[in-house]
Amino acid sequence: MKQGSDPPKLRTLPEMVQEQTTIIVELDPPRDLDYSPFLEGAIALKEAGADAVTMADNSLAMTRISNVAMGTLVRERVGIRPLLHVTCRDRNLIAQQSHMMGLYALGIDHVLIVTGDPPRYGDLPGAAPVFDTTSSEMIRMIKKLNEGISFSGRPLKACTTFTVGAAFNPNTRHLNKSVERLEKKIAAGADYAMSQPLFCHQQIELVAQATQYLAIPIFIGIMPLTSYRNAEFLHNQVPGIRLSDDVLARMARFQGEDARKQGLEIAMELVDTVYRSFKGIYLITPFMRYEMTAELTRYLKSKR
Repeated sequence: MKQGSDPPKLRTLPEMVQEQTTIIVELDPPRDLDYSPFLEGAIALKEAGADAVTMADNSLAMTRISNVAMGTLVRERVGIRPLLHVTCRDRNLIAQQSHMMGLYALGIDHVLIVTGDPPRYGDLPGAAPVFDTTSSEMIRMIKKLNEGISFSGRPLKACTTFTVGAAFNPNTRHLNKSVERLEKKIAAGADYAMSQPLFCHQQIELVAQATQYLAIPIFIGIMPLTSYRNAEFLHNQVPGIRLSDDVLARMARFQGEDARKQGLEIAMELVDTVYRSFKGIYLITPFMRYEMTAELTRYLKSKR
């Protein structure tokens, strides 16, 4: 490299997925002030071969350390790309633009826009939700920042370079309606999509058929189960997630470490199905058990 020249620009995740299977792994920021296990997990995921670590924005409305702080630590101390979720729930328009400008200043350029779970699901059920914007509106406004235009229409003297993701929930009775909602997000400017975790081979195949004409890559969510209780909770209590009867029955037969092994086996089988139709994989770490998603990452890397 010549002296004084700009460093080579990293490929975006949508660019990477055009060439090879690309792996995003979610690792939730901690709910307490000890963040060392989180960084240990990020290191393990990088060593396993993950292409990015994604961090939710107070998922299930549970209060956690800011994903901006954790994303900055991941990039600076671990050396892996952070991908931050941005929820419409917690910030008004003033705070949303300030938040995005702050991410730009920190050099964090990959985000996933989500609506956000209602506060009644979390640890502060009396908190007031904001929802100044829909996720589609937020995507559109962030893409305006990429043109150097603020949410109010004021010139900003520079342009951001955000690669913007959209959430996609195929776990509905009417898959075509979910695809239509995703089409609106694409029209608003979404560069890629990340799905809720899927637990059924047939459902993955249906999603592949229903989305094959879309112009953006989709990262299909896979989450290893840790126990039958975990499976029941996800199926009955978490909005947007449904488990197949077969998966529930398999998890019901095991306990302890055997249950975790079964959960990992189920996840590997699902990954095999995803791999046949999608190059983007989104692994979701359960309960900070990053060794499970690290193992899945290594498994995927062996298939490249």
